[in-house]
Amino acid sequence: MKFRPCIDLHDGVVKQIVGSTLNDSEPQAVTTNFVAEKPPSWFAELYRADNLTGGHIIKLGPGNDHAAEEALAAWPGGMQLGGGITAENAAGWLDLGASHVIVTSYVFRDGMIDSVRLNKLVKAVGRKRLVLDLSCRRRGEHYFIVTDRWQKFTSVIISPDVLADLARHCDEFLIHAADVEGKCAGIEAELVEKVSQWTPIATTYAGGIRDLADLQLINEAGRGLLDCTVGSALDIFGGKTLNYREAVLFCRSTENKSP
Repeated sequence: MKFRPCIDLHDGVVKQIVGSTLNDSEPQAVTTNFVAEKPPSWFAELYRADNLTGGHIIKLGPGNDHAAEEALAAWPGGMQLGGGITAENAAGWLDLGASHVIVTSYVFRDGMIDSVRLNKLVKAVGRKRLVLDLSCRRRGEHYFIVTDRWQKFTSVIISPDVLADLARHCDEFLIHAADVEGKCAGIEAELVEKVSQWTPIATTYAGGIRDLADLQLINEAGRGLLDCTVGSALDIFGGKTLNYREAVLFCRSTENKSP
């Protein structure tokens, strides 16, 4: 299980936000766990020093382009970039240093997968430079993919067939459990188990991780097949329950080993 670092950008600065509170119509309702005094480049340089690849920079809304460019310049080729990506601008972000572009909302329309847009995106950047963000929220017995900063439910359920179909178009999946994102109250273990059984490609799980016990649970429930991203719990983001260095070392100890 690889440790995938993150840089979440909101209003041009690094923040940790409770994902389920993001609301374009009521921005004052957003619950923020952490606002960094250090610039995005500081975090990217930290990840570069530790040779942590495959992490993600996410632009949560407008006003984050400059901050994203700063982070990419500090770790060129080391991180992926998501937030507002389209077929028209994706290649530009790769040119600025992103290893991959991460996309959700652009490839959905009227709650369904838009195959025309998806194919257009693959043509623009190539399958090997594309990560599909299948972040989801639970409704009843199923996990539905959500778009527009996790505010809109689609009609698409995380399932073996959906993952198999979408895997033909991308290099990796990124899956935030949006209901627990930023809460540091534990992971969505059922989602971890299902995704590890169903995904045919590299997949990163994020959401609710609070401590080393949760990392161990992801490694075991995910059968060592999923990577992980940690946000609000980390001490570098003001968290009290998980030390960044310990998390990195733990994940390295699990790489290429059966749980």
